[in-house]
Amino acid sequence: MDGGTDTKEIYENVMNILEDLTSNAHKLQEQVLEEILKSNAGTEYLSRFFPNGQADKQSFKTNVPIITYEDIKPYIDRIANGDTPSILLAYRITQFIQSSGTSGGQPKLIPMTAESFEKRMYEPLLPDLVIKRCFNGSDEGKSLYLYFIKPEMETPSGLVASLYTTFYFKTKSFKTGLAKFCTSPIETILCSDNKQSMFCQLLTGLLQRDEVVRMGSSFASVLPRSIKFLDDYWKELCSNIRTGYLSDWITDAGCRNAMSLILTRPNPEMADLIQQICEDKSWEGIIKKLWPKIKYITSICTGSMSQYIPLLEFYGGGIPLVSPNYSSSEACFGINLKPLSKPFDVSYTFLPNTAYFEFLPVNKDGGGKAQDTRTIDKPVDLVNVKLGQYYEVVVTTLTGLYRYRIGDVLKVTGFYNKSPQFQFVERQNVVLSIDLDKTTEEDLSKAIMKAKIVLEPLGIMLTTYSSYADTSLMPGRYVLFWELKMKGRNDLPKLDAEIMEQCCCIVEESFDFTYKSLRKGGIISGLELRVVKHGTFDQLMDYYVSKGASITQYKPPSCLKSKEAVKILNSGMAGKFFSSKTMF
Repeated sequence: MDGGTDTKEIYENVMNILEDLTSNAHKLQEQVLEEILKSNAGTEYLSRFFPNGQADKQSFKTNVPIITYEDIKPYIDRIANGDTPSILLAYRITQFIQSSGTSGGQPKLIPMTAESFEKRMYEPLLPDLVIKRCFNGSDEGKSLYLYFIKPEMETPSGLVASLYTTFYFKTKSFKTGLAKFCTSPIETILCSDNKQSMFCQLLTGLLQRDEVVRMGSSFASVLPRSIKFLDDYWKELCSNIRTGYLSDWITDAGCRNAMSLILTRPNPEMADLIQQICEDKSWEGIIKKLWPKIKYITSICTGSMSQYIPLLEFYGGGIPLVSPNYSSSEACFGINLKPLSKPFDVSYTFLPNTAYFEFLPVNKDGGGKAQDTRTIDKPVDLVNVKLGQYYEVVVTTLTGLYRYRIGDVLKVTGFYNKSPQFQFVERQNVVLSIDLDKTTEEDLSKAIMKAKIVLEPLGIMLTTYSSYADTSLMPGRYVLFWELKMKGRNDLPKLDAEIMEQCCCIVEESFDFTYKSLRKGGIISGLELRVVKHGTFDQLMDYYVSKGASITQYKPPSCLKSKEAVKILNSGMAGKFFSSKTMF
C-alpha cells in the first residue's frame, strides 16, 4: 500500500465489494441465517426449539426466544469449565473474547472460533481504506496509534480469555501488516505494564513526530488519558530525547530492546522544540503542534465516548475526528462511509454478511423511555427497517449467540443501496434508579450536555462525568461527579455556587415526568453535583484497570456501582452543590 496507484486500485476493488454486499443485503442475510441454522441447529441449546427437526427461518423466528447475556451465560460457563462446545455451536472454540467490563459490569465471555477470528481480523481494512481515500497523503506516513493489551486469563477448560485486540496484536497478520506503519514498536504495544507501554509509545511518537500523519486509539477515552500522561511526563520525555538515554524505570526487556533501536543518539534540538511547545500555558491544539503533519484522529467517539469529543477538538486544534466503525465483542456491525462527518452526525452502514441482524422497534415519541415499550412489536429484518425509526439491535452469529440483545439503540438515518444506515443513539442501560424512576444513559447524557452549555462562556470545560444513586439517606438522591478544567490550562476553575446550582437545576429540568413527580412528592431529594480535581477520573481508570479492565477499551462508567469507585471520586472532591429547584 506504499504506492498511490496500488492504493487506488485496492480502494476501487473494496468499494466494488461493498457495492455488491449492500446491493444484495436481503440475500446475504438469508444466507447467513441459513448457514448458522444448518451448522448449529443440532446443538443442545438450539435443538430444543426445533422438536420436529425443521430449522428454517420461520420456525427460528417463532420458537427461538430473544435473549440477553444472562440467558446464554450458563452454557458459556459450562464450556469455560470444560464441557463440550457442541452444547452451543458446532465448531471448535479456540478462545473467548472478553467485553471491556466497565459499561455493563463484569466482562462477558464471547466464544470465538478460528474461522470467525480470521474474518474479524479484516474488519479494520475497509474503514481504513475509506478514510485514507478522504485524506490525500495519509497512506504515505506513519500512524501514532496508542494500543495496549490486557493479560490473558485461562479458564478451567484450558481455553484462554482476553480482549479481541490483545489476541489481534499478537497475530502475524498485525505484526506484518498494520504494525509496520505504526510509530510504536510491537514490543511496546505488547508490554503488559500500561505505564511503561504508554511512556515508550509516546516517546517513539515524539521521536518520529515529522512522519506522523494520523493518530488514534480504539476508544476516544484513551486519547485524553494519553494527553494527561504527556502533561505529567513531558519533561522526562524531553530529557530522554535530549540525552539519548531511556529512563531507568523502564524495565520491560522488550521495551528497552525496541527503544534502543529508535533512541539511538542525543537530540537536544528536538527536545528543546518539544519543551517549548509543552511549556505553553494553553494546551489548545497541542496535538497539532507536536505532530504538525497529522491529517486526522481516528477513534470510536460515538455513544458513551461522545463526552470526549469537546476535549479532543480542544487538544486537536481543528484536526478532523473520524469514528471509523461500529463494532463490539459480539460482532462487527457497520462502517462509517463518510469519515468527514462531524462526530455527532456519524452514521454507520450495516454490513449484511457479518451476522444475522434483527431490530426491535423502540418507541421514542412523547419523551417515553425506550425500555418501557421496545418489546411491544415484533423484531424486523435488516432490510425492513424504516427511515427515522428507532430500534434495538439483536444479533445471531455462527459462534453461539442466537437472537442476542446487544443493548444498543439506533436510529435509521438512510440507506446505502439496500443496507440501512444508523446513528448510535444510546446503550440502553438504566444507570440511575430510585423508587419508580429509571434514568437511562441517554437521559443522563442529554441532561448533562444541556447543563454544561452554561459553563462554556466562562471558559470552563467538562472533561468527563459519572454518577450514582445515593440511598444512604431518606429520601435518596442522584449524585453527579464532574471533572472540570479551564479551557486554556488544567487549573481547577473558580466555582461560582450560583452557576453550579444552575447546572443542577438544568439537569433536573431535563429529566422526565416520572423523576419530576417523585421530586415533587418528596420521594427523591434534589440532585447533588460534586466537582472533582483534574486527574481524579484518571485515578478511577487506574482502579478499574487494576481490577482487570483494559486501558484500550476502557469506558468510564456512567453510573458507579462500586463503593470503592465512589470513594475514589469523593477523595478528589473540590466542591459540592445542590439543586434548589422546586418541582411544580
